[in-house]
Amino acid sequence: MTVYFIGAGPGAADLITVRGRDLLARCQVCLYPGSMTPTDLLAYCAPDAERVDTANLSLDEITAKLIDAHRAGHDVARLCSGDPSLYSAVAEQVRRLEPEGVPYEMVPGVPAFAASAAVLGRELTVPGIGQSLVITRAQARSTAMPDTETLENFARTGTTLALHLAINHIERVTAELAGHYGEDCPAAVVALASQPGETVVRGTLADIAGQARAAGMTRAATIFVGRVLAAGGFPDSFLYSSTRDRASQPESL
Repeated sequence: MTVYFIGAGPGAADLITVRGRDLLARCQVCLYPGSMTPTDLLAYCAPDAERVDTANLSLDEITAKLIDAHRAGHDVARLCSGDPSLYSAVAEQVRRLEPEGVPYEMVPGVPAFAASAAVLGRELTVPGIGQSLVITRAQARSTAMPDTETLENFARTGTTLALHLAINHIERVTAELAGHYGEDCPAAVVALASQPGETVVRGTLADIAGQARAAGMTRAATIFVGRVLAAGGFPDSFLYSSTRDRASQPESL
C-alpha cells in the first residue's frame, strides 16, 4: 500500500487540492499535525478512518506508524501543512520508508507564502522590479542553517524575501535586513493566512516589527521584504506586450 504525503494547504479546508481531498477520503489511516490541522479538513476523512495526531510523536514514532499501516494493507494520508516540499520533514520520513520498501507519493499543496501573497493581493515577481523570490527562515532554536544561507548573503542580492518561522525574532531580522535593503524598503507580515484570526500588517523595515508586535502576531506568520510589495510604474511583461512579434513564435509559446 502507499503513503501519501499530502499538502494540506495553509489552513482553510477548501484550499486543499482536489487530489488531496479525494485521497484523504480514500485512505484508511490519516496522520496529521494536530496543532496546525483544522477540524474542517479532517471532515474529509472516511468516517471509519483511523486518525492519528502526530503533534506529540517523535519522527521515529511517526514513521513506525506509517510502516505498520502499510504492512497492515492500508493506504495512509500523511498531512503536511502547506506544501510538502517546504519545511515538512518529508525528507527524513522518506529515508526511513525507502529501506522498508514502503511506496510513497507526494501530493502538492498551497504553501503558506503563496496564500499570504494572495491575502496581500500582490504578485511577488514584478517586471523590472523583482523576478526572484528567496524562501527562507530565521535561525533560532531550530536546526542550524547552512553556513552560506544567511540573511546577509540573501539581502546582498536585493531579492524579494519570504521569511518563515521568524515572527518571534522580527526585530533582529528587520534590523539586519535594513542595512542592505534600506529602512524605507516595503515589508509586510501575514499571520494565519486563510484561517480564523488572519491578520495583516504593512509598512517598511523601519516600522513593521512594531506593527507586528502591536497586532499580537506570534505564530504562523510569513514576513515579506522587497520593493515588489509597493511597486508602481513598472513596464508590462514582454510576454503580453503589443510590440512582441507573435506571428514568428512557436505555437507552444
